[in-house]
Amino acid sequence: MGFKLLLGYHFKFCLNLPLTASVSGCGVPSYWPNTSRVVNGEEARLYSWPWQVSLESFYPTCGGTLIAPDWVLTAAHCITFHTYRVVLAEHDMDKEEGPEQSIMVAKMFIHPKWNDNCVSCGNDIALLKLEKSADLNDKVKPACLPEHSSTLAHNQPCYITGWGRLYSGGPRATRLQQAPLPVVDHSVCSQSDWWGSSAKMTMVCAGGDSKSACHGDSGGPLNCMGRDNRWYVEGVTSFVDGRGCNTPKKPTVFTRVASFIPWISEVRE
Repeated sequence: MGFKLLLGYHFKFCLNLPLTASVSGCGVPSYWPNTSRVVNGEEARLYSWPWQVSLESFYPTCGGTLIAPDWVLTAAHCITFHTYRVVLAEHDMDKEEGPEQSIMVAKMFIHPKWNDNCVSCGNDIALLKLEKSADLNDKVKPACLPEHSSTLAHNQPCYITGWGRLYSGGPRATRLQQAPLPVVDHSVCSQSDWWGSSAKMTMVCAGGDSKSACHGDSGGPLNCMGRDNRWYVEGVTSFVDGRGCNTPKKPTVFTRVASFIPWISEVRE
């Protein structure tokens, strides 16, 4: 069975604080995203996903999520170079719009059980400690982290965001895109004609068919709204089917953030 990591490369493709929503100000954008009429993806409203990060080395490679002023969550398979920076308040990759913040990564923590020769083994998660704290404002805010072992409902509406290709083999997005990806329950995603045993309990499947389009770079967030009307980073974009992003019964697979809250707490402390 083939896997395709959603790395970007040249074409930008496909603290001792509580970790959850009790952290003041997480998951509440100043500019609310347009979620009313999105069907297959569109350009995001400016600064409506203020925790979205562009992870860059020599060029943009992946996405990421700001979870604290000096911490970014991304995918382990994104970390292939020695030096990275993150860019916050990024929207149009081709323009310097003014509010962008570029911060070097001081330390990188890859999950100890990540095996880059076995994507479907899971643990595709990494934490980046920034050289300095981001300046939190109306365009830069952290997402909330879910409670440990919290679950998502089948068909729960979530959104993927990033600068990935608009569809397999299609043009790259220069402006931040968003697309709805409803959650696919593990009992469905792990069926033999879906992802089978490749879908682990430490993963989240979302989308499928046309809604598995490569709108999000690897490492970027699966954004899901909680009952408290805050946005949570429930998933870290990991892989799609090797045949392409739009393969039926092969939804996008994310690392389930709720499964890794103890590790995230340990690293940050």
